[in-house]
Amino acid sequence: MEHRKIIVIGSGPAGLTAALYSARANLKPLVFEGLQPGGQLTITTDVENFPGFPEGIQGPKLMDEIRIQAHRFGAESKFEVVTKIDFSSHPLRIYVGETAYTADAVIVSTGASAKLLGLESESVFLGYGVSACATCDGFFFKGMDVAVVGGGDTAIEEATFLTKFASKVTIIHRREELRASKIMRERAEKNPKIEFLWNSIVVDVAGTEKDGIRKMTHLVVENVKTGVRSDFPVGGLFLGIGHRPNTELFKGILDMDENGYIIPKGRSSYTNVEGVFACGDVQDHVYRQAITAAGSGCAAAIDAERWLAAQGIE
Repeated sequence: MEHRKIIVIGSGPAGLTAALYSARANLKPLVFEGLQPGGQLTITTDVENFPGFPEGIQGPKLMDEIRIQAHRFGAESKFEVVTKIDFSSHPLRIYVGETAYTADAVIVSTGASAKLLGLESESVFLGYGVSACATCDGFFFKGMDVAVVGGGDTAIEEATFLTKFASKVTIIHRREELRASKIMRERAEKNPKIEFLWNSIVVDVAGTEKDGIRKMTHLVVENVKTGVRSDFPVGGLFLGIGHRPNTELFKGILDMDENGYIIPKGRSSYTNVEGVFACGDVQDHVYRQAITAAGSGCAAAIDAERWLAAQGIE
């Protein structure tokens, strides 16, 4: 059974930064990169708000660079999915199928996944007009008409932010009124750039592809009361229906809030289980940025290193 001082479950900016810092501390971390190596940034085309890249950088390229940097100092990646964990005693146990690994400390950085509509065309245009993060991608839609799907606070926040760039933002909602809080509803209703398309759902995302470049041109929307479908021309579609933390593996073991986000202790990355730390979007439903995830990965690695030292493990 292979043993490591630190095992990181999940990649992305948080997990790979945690691996980088752990490796620099000579702890030789093992990273299980999971179903989406590199995390959500691997489905992001241009990243223009990560410090140090004035011309921007492709999401997958950024994650490759951080991975290479971590490996340079002794981190190791396995592109496998952790299927079971046992945190009931030390050393902690992590399973990939029938193969077991043990660790003195574990850093959880499994991230969160944007809730999608479930359309095949939606995944085709993800990163090419379809986005789940207005803060990340809004800048690319200057002067364009865009749509936001949803009716809660998330959708209103996304729509309000997008009015800084887009010429018009249409909120598409399957009901006749928003579920958002009163103050958020009023903010949207007073904004001259925000319009509403009630009782409607998106049933298709359409666009063009030329020389390998995809471009979204319009949505097909359906009125849920009449069943009538129509084309709705927009240059961007933002999904404002929330995120789902990838915490199924840890339910009943790590403390979580009602939405499944891991609750760390105070401002640290410590969880309720000794030797287990959490970082990135798996414990952050507020900021959800690559840079904040990376910062929390750094914090988790430092916390883990200090905890190991306190246990006499150097």
